[in-house]
Amino acid sequence: MGQRLANKVALVFGAGSSGPGWGNGKAAAALYAREGARVYAVDLRAEAAEETRAVIAGEGNVCTALTADVTRSEQIESVVRAVLDQEGRIDVLHNNVGITEMGDPIEASEESWHRVMDTNLTGVFLTCKHVLPVMLKQSSGSIVNISSLASIQVNQYPYTSYYAAKAGLNHLTRSLAVRYAPNNIRVNAVLPGVIDTPLIYTQIAGQFEDVEEMRRRRNAASPMGRMGDAWDVAHAALFLASDEAKYITGVCLPVDGGKACAGR
Repeated sequence: MGQRLANKVALVFGAGSSGPGWGNGKAAAALYAREGARVYAVDLRAEAAEETRAVIAGEGNVCTALTADVTRSEQIESVVRAVLDQEGRIDVLHNNVGITEMGDPIEASEESWHRVMDTNLTGVFLTCKHVLPVMLKQSSGSIVNISSLASIQVNQYPYTSYYAAKAGLNHLTRSLAVRYAPNNIRVNAVLPGVIDTPLIYTQIAGQFEDVEEMRRRRNAASPMGRMGDAWDVAHAALFLASDEAKYITGVCLPVDGGKACAGR
């Protein structure tokens, strides 16, 4: 591995995995660490953050596990303060927290709508609220938001709130990119398509009679005939976080095997 993030501090929200295996946030945290970053892995569940920390430490890299609910401003502020106390800076903010809840406006409860919007969109607003002042003081920083191909393309799942939240995240990304470009702060988003991660088995599999049917349909939805994996998303995030992308900001990058082009 190279050292594309050598001497950088990366704060990863949603760094745990929702089940066994590699979720997008866990893979990104591990890859950032492999590339030289000192990683702060934050998750709602302490055990998930600790699992990621242990994996990274087992590879001989540096990681600290922290817990926070991204819908709670005071918890995010506490995490940012803890990182600053240790490091004095934050170079990369990676926003991976996201949930899906099924239901069109008729079926979904108002509580479900607000929960999805708060977790997927307001959470990013709050992490940026507390991290941007740090990056402004440094006159540098990279923010990577994990959106979804569902932000630009309707698929087979009835999750209206998720479509809306991720579309909002794309435009939030673009607006912050333009606002803070003069301050040498870059803001980009990754749009995963059909990705084989633990989340699909906990939050999407219920839409199908069996898991194999879900896998078959998701593989078929990609022009490549297969789902991607968490490492595909992590490598895109690493590029956007690194100085290799120093003149790239406001980009919403699909990682989807061509699905957006195919319109299916």
